[in-house]
Amino acid sequence: MRLLLMSDTHLPKRAKRLPDRLLAELPHADVVFHAGDWVDTATLDLLESFGRRLIGVYGNNDGDDLRARLPEVAYAELGGLRFGVVHETGPARGREARCAERFPGLDVLVFGHSHIPWDTTAPGGLRLLNPGSPTDRRRQPHATYMTATVADGALTDVTTHTLP
Repeated sequence: MRLLLMSDTHLPKRAKRLPDRLLAELPHADVVFHAGDWVDTATLDLLESFGRRLIGVYGNNDGDDLRARLPEVAYAELGGLRFGVVHETGPARGREARCAERFPGLDVLVFGHSHIPWDTTAPGGLRLLNPGSPTDRRRQPHATYMTATVADGALTDVTTHTLP
């Protein structure tokens, strides 16, 4: 099962549209994650139109229109792994322990907010993934998104893709 992970698209404020390279990944993804800060409903509509399973949450910059359609936290079981998605996880310092305590029973937590790609594993095994932002790199050298594979009850091939 191929996963596509993104967050913090901030459209149309930070970019007019999603990058072509990211859009080219959509037909190959079985499941698409968006960890909040969409800003516009058009991006949600676009991702839903691809017919892939979409697991998304709202972020702190999302208005009532998105909050009416998306949860603050989403959960899904995929290929034997328990996933959670949330926008904010707080400061980097202590994140692994804090998230392991807040989200017991998960195997993978996808989060956003910082625009900083993140891939760590908490004591106890919780994998934390932040795909960064494909449209607003902030203080990072590149805009980013992630792909991964779920196979035989394991998360593999986690890759952070950079964009110009």
